[in-house]
Amino acid sequence: MDADDVLDLLREVEDPDLGDDIVSLNLVNDVTVDGETARVSLALGAPYSPNETGIADRVREVLADAGLEADLSAEVDDGISADEQVLPNVENIIAVASGKGGVGKSTVAVNLAAGLSKLGARVGLFDADVYGPNVPRMVDADEVPQATADETIVPPEQYGMQLMSMAFLVGEDDPVIWRGPMVHKILTQLWEDVEWGHLDYMVVDLPPGTGDTQLTLLQSVPIAGAVIVTTPQEVALDDARKGLEMFGKHDTPVLGIAENMATFKCPDCGGEHPIFGEGGGERFAAENDMPFLGSVPLDPAVRHGGDEGEPIVLDEDSETGQAFRDMTERVANNVGIVKRRRQ
Repeated sequence: MDADDVLDLLREVEDPDLGDDIVSLNLVNDVTVDGETARVSLALGAPYSPNETGIADRVREVLADAGLEADLSAEVDDGISADEQVLPNVENIIAVASGKGGVGKSTVAVNLAAGLSKLGARVGLFDADVYGPNVPRMVDADEVPQATADETIVPPEQYGMQLMSMAFLVGEDDPVIWRGPMVHKILTQLWEDVEWGHLDYMVVDLPPGTGDTQLTLLQSVPIAGAVIVTTPQEVALDDARKGLEMFGKHDTPVLGIAENMATFKCPDCGGEHPIFGEGGGERFAAENDMPFLGSVPLDPAVRHGGDEGEPIVLDEDSETGQAFRDMTERVANNVGIVKRRRQ
């Protein structure tokens, strides 16, 4: 059996999102056959996403049925030269944004990052909210970054995630009063001077709005995609539209709309109350032809987890934690779709 025979076998493997076989979709980079081993390089770029894991499992199954052992690797050409890579060891940068404050954007970012780490991915969580950094509290990170001999920063780790935040670099109660150029400078230094190691995903918690930090990120690093967080009410959706427009103007894919605080689950009566309205995030996604990543209820356990540094996505017994786990899988799947479409 030779490489052409293997390619014929791989035509049996369908991409569940793109609707064709992986050979026709140009998702097979290379095939070599050495005895009973088939070495296959696949254009898969979203590690631990359920759908890409399923594609790889199906490839192994098809090859095994033909008596071949599969030796798989994954590599996606993102079109960026080595000289242009600001973070060469980070495969996917996911920006978490909102048009306005108070919608739980940091909560979504923290639980998304922790959820990806729970799937098995190597994850970095970058708190880019310079003026109101609170990620360290939300993951109970007491350790501070360390400096190496060549003056680079080694980020602390919590829940399997590499962490960086302005909160590590200023006093606990010190306000950050900086103009745009200073924000640009410090963010650029934190991206370039931190020893992140090899990461499958970096989740960036952006400040609310469409200001200096967002522009610095969009102009400095290649973003795999953005998650826009909103609550169901119209005033939040009005601002979410601005965030959507911002990413569109910079040709940044939007991975989907995440609706937070969808309903309040009353612990006493057991009823659900749509305090901020209902269905707004899903309607917004449909109106703008965007994926809907799911709804997370207004659950006191989320607040408790944020204050105590215990992301609820890690609670296997929590329905709200399951909502975040489902959202995490959809985000990872959508990163894969964006990358595979480029092939």
